[in-house]
Amino acid sequence: MIVLIPAYQPDEQLVMLVDRFVKQTDYSIVVVNDGSSPEKSAIFEQLPDSVTVLTHEKNGGKGRAMKTGMQYILEHFPEDEGVVVVDADGQHLLPDVIRVCDELRAHPEALILGSRRFTGKVPPRSKIGNTITRYVFALASGVMVYDTQTGLRAFSVAKIPTLLALKGERYEYEMYMLLGAAEQHIPMREVFIETVYLDEENSSSHFHPLRDSFKIYASILKFTCSSLIAFLIDYIMVLALAAALPMTGLSQAQVLLLSVVIARIISASCNFLINQRMVFKAKGHTLSGAVKYGSVTLLILVLNYLLLRVFNLTLHIPLPVAKLIVEGLLFVISFLLQRFFVFRSKDD
Repeated sequence: MIVLIPAYQPDEQLVMLVDRFVKQTDYSIVVVNDGSSPEKSAIFEQLPDSVTVLTHEKNGGKGRAMKTGMQYILEHFPEDEGVVVVDADGQHLLPDVIRVCDELRAHPEALILGSRRFTGKVPPRSKIGNTITRYVFALASGVMVYDTQTGLRAFSVAKIPTLLALKGERYEYEMYMLLGAAEQHIPMREVFIETVYLDEENSSSHFHPLRDSFKIYASILKFTCSSLIAFLIDYIMVLALAAALPMTGLSQAQVLLLSVVIARIISASCNFLINQRMVFKAKGHTLSGAVKYGSVTLLILVLNYLLLRVFNLTLHIPLPVAKLIVEGLLFVISFLLQRFFVFRSKDD
């Protein structure tokens, strides 16, 4: 087992952490000095000679430090070895690290995560940030991970080429790793560990929940914008047709049905092209995607009409208001169906 420790501006916690590994395990240790200031040289000099220390001249970020360490490990260790990434600030307890490593030995095909339960005195920004990101990650990836921000994770050396190809140079790389695992169907297994914070504000953490989770939020934001464009087309056309069609002599229910169907066909065509090319970036054939999208659109159309009929004709809610309510209710259903059915990877 190889322990990889990215370190930027470390203190004595790094020395004590490495000392525990050296005395209590037979793990190999690779430390990456990610451009720490000269006065921190004394910390790295205290590390045993058996520890490999790689150095960046300038700070490149945690992701870059992890990649430097993984590249070294890939070149110097066999593929069947395991790698465990550990934070340098002492927040990961040795028994927990060992349990994560044992889980990797039992499941070498998986990405193992040391998952905190966030019990006891947890800094609000850590608890709130992880809670929000947990559910947004599940919505975007289809995988529920309790602790998306954990720095304690383990994987086999054989997985390193895949992980090196992922984007991200700084803290966001850890999120890209989770998204990459979800997209490439790498199993993720969680081992519950102790929640340790060195101070009440967790000042050692450089994680920014919104900024560093941007890729997750970005996919939903793009879907929202795409849906908004389609909604505006659909909304305007429904109201216009509902105003124009009564002169044909059709009943109120028939006018509503025709308005909904015609408007949805046009808006759905625009929405499909935008989502295929810009939101989900599907690589499959347009025809097969269009057929799947058509079935989803039909389902949404039926639900749209039935709900509009209830709100507008039964509950007598004005059509402009009823339309807004219905579209809000169907937004999440539409996202999930498109993400995991229409534009799902061909390898799924």
